[in-house]
Amino acid sequence: MNISFQKTHQRAFGTFPLKGEVLAQAIAAAVAVGYRAFDTAQMYGNEADTGAALKATGVARDQLCITTKVQPENFGADRFLASVEQSLKDLQLNQVDMLLLHWPAPDGDITPSLRLLQQAYERGLTRHIGISNFTAAMMRQARAVVDVPLVTNQVEFQPLLNQDLLLATAVETGIPLSSYCSVARGEVFKYPLFGEIGAGYGKSAAQVVLRWILQKGVAINTMSTKPANIAENFNLMDFTLSSVDMARIEAMKSVGYRVVTKALVPIAPEWD
Repeated sequence: MNISFQKTHQRAFGTFPLKGEVLAQAIAAAVAVGYRAFDTAQMYGNEADTGAALKATGVARDQLCITTKVQPENFGADRFLASVEQSLKDLQLNQVDMLLLHWPAPDGDITPSLRLLQQAYERGLTRHIGISNFTAAMMRQARAVVDVPLVTNQVEFQPLLNQDLLLATAVETGIPLSSYCSVARGEVFKYPLFGEIGAGYGKSAAQVVLRWILQKGVAINTMSTKPANIAENFNLMDFTLSSVDMARIEAMKSVGYRVVTKALVPIAPEWD
């Protein structure tokens, strides 16, 4: 089974932009409520803090699903594998569960970095490989270049943004999606619909949004430093949104709000 969709791993705790004691406390709280999947990246500058915090929890390694991501400045053949080995050292691991390319290569030629990603897999540095922030066309190209399964394309996925093309491409290529910016960095809370729907289930607006993402077949990454919110973001499996409510939320994609624009991240591709 694809690790992204194992029940214990389809809800991951994201670590950006946390560091130090704040990160350690958040990870401890996340473990306490049941999180076993954790997401970091070279670009976050917190792999060492994440590794130390996870070790301090005492949770057995085989119970954890740990993802990190290679940043584009390390995509060169002379740097890629060395950077992954440094990530493992910082995380205090022999291998990660998922290793992703954080962004498509800024020059548009994604093939070299994909081949290096596969090399990392073949060397046993990671159990699974995947991509992040890839467009539909790039997903198809990645599927053609890589000889082993790509377990995810981690993208911005939230109900104010139409990602129907990526969802269709996920089915076409067999590369599932996982989300970041799952509540659009709070933008969803400006819309009463989510709270209104939540009232009918005894759930919060955030839980409704996150449950919608899961029911779309997309794994989720969430981050908070508040224990109550950390628990709330994890406790999503005891209710199911009706088809009517799913459709009401679906209509919100017409808002067309995207958090991660090229203005925010200049190396971002031309989004679909």
